Amino acid sequence: MHLFSFTECANQTQSLRALFELLVNCATEEGFSEVAYGALNFVEPLRLPEYPPPSVAVNWPPDWCDRYFERKYHTIDPVVRRAPMYSRPFLWDQLAKQYQLQPDERRVLAEAREAGLKHGMSVPLFGPLGRLSVVSFASRSDDADPQHRISHLNALAWHFHTAYVEIARPSESSCNRKVTLSERELDCMRWVAEGKSSWEIGVILQISENTVNFHLKNAMRKLGATSRVQAIVMTMRLDLI
Repeated sequence: MHLFSFTECANQTQSLRALFELLVNCATEEGFSEVAYGALNFVEPLRLPEYPPPSVAVNWPPDWCDRYFERKYHTIDPVVRRAPMYSRPFLWDQLAKQYQLQPDERRVLAEAREAGLKHGMSVPLFGPLGRLSVVSFASRSDDADPQHRISHLNALAWHFHTAYVEIARPSESSCNRKVTLSERELDCMRWVAEGKSSWEIGVILQISENTVNFHLKNAMRKLGATSRVQAIVMTMRLDLI
């Protein structure tokens, strides 16, 4: 499913379960059928009742779910522990290379692989007041390459997260706020949505790279976005581009 189609479908649901199933279906098309969404440093008011905090919605093998929650693995899971240290998506396979993982952290990763969660990646999602959520994707295939899919899965995670926030807190929804972007800010956002870098946008619009970054930062500030991907998701949902 194309990202635009995902956004279109997400706009039509007020059900967390339906929204999460949509995310799982899209991730499965990318080869990553094992998906989890959690609120790491705050209590989320809307969650699927069968999963205890910090999980909000999970699509893991049942046996692994039971073991993970019964043994409170979230307290030693290196993905949960290390997510606040990243500002971008990260691969699970890189954790052991970048950090001196403790034995219990390595055990969680090893048991997850045995349960069928292989070659995973996680997307940290930063919100207001320091809130941190995370979407994790994993594949059952030994040949899966999350690095090859990282951009698309990152965008899917942000689309899902933005739609979820609107369901969980409609009164705070970005769709209920009036956001006005200048023509130049919209031009820059449109080209970002096409995958262009600041330098490329500058060449296209015949302005400097610094000016492009200036307009993009202004747009992100108005939208309350913490990343370009989130800003694009929000402008699309507001029908600004």
